[in-house]
This record gives sequence, C-alpha cells and structure tokens, in this order.
Amino acid sequence: MITPEEVKKLAALARVEVSDEELPKFVKEFEAILAYVGQLEKLDIDVTAQKEKPAVRNVMREDGEPHEKGIWSVKLAEQFPAWEGDALSVKQIISHD
Repeated sequence: MITPEEVKKLAALARVEVSDEELPKFVKEFEAILAYVGQLEKLDIDVTAQKEKPAVRNVMREDGEPHEKGIWSVKLAEQFPAWEGDALSVKQIISHD
C-alpha cells in the first residue's frame, strides 16, 4: 500500500505540485497502477522457448534511382540566401572558444 508521504516524494522527484486535497486521489490511482503492474508477476513465461533468436533482416526498401541525379540541388541552391564562391554560406553556430 502506498502512503501519502510516498506520493509527495514521487511528486517532488517528478517536479509536480500535488496539493493536500489531491493526495487521496493520487494514492488511489498509484495503488491501481501498482496492482495492474503486479499482474505481470503472475505470468507464466517459458524462457526456454525463447532461446532461438529471430533472423536479422533489413527492412529498408531499395530506392534505386528515384529521380534524376541533381535535379533538386540547383532549385534548392537558388533559394539559398548567402554564397561564398561556389559554396553555400551558413551562420556559425558552434564555436571553439
């Protein structure tokens, strides 16, 4: 059984404010959650049946050539605001200071 003090500790850890009026409600809800999770202990799982690992396979699709190479590069680069020669110029966001 969970106590109101334990609910206060959990709320403090989660940085959640719980008023004294809400404590009984949370105690009841936590007890229901713990009872539900406690049902997992009753499961009879045959661990020996799970020794065989499933085959590893790649689930990625093959793209092949979805479109002509470089078709979007020019259109994207035309909309870029700053250039330095042939390179796109971006604002520095990382400094080594």
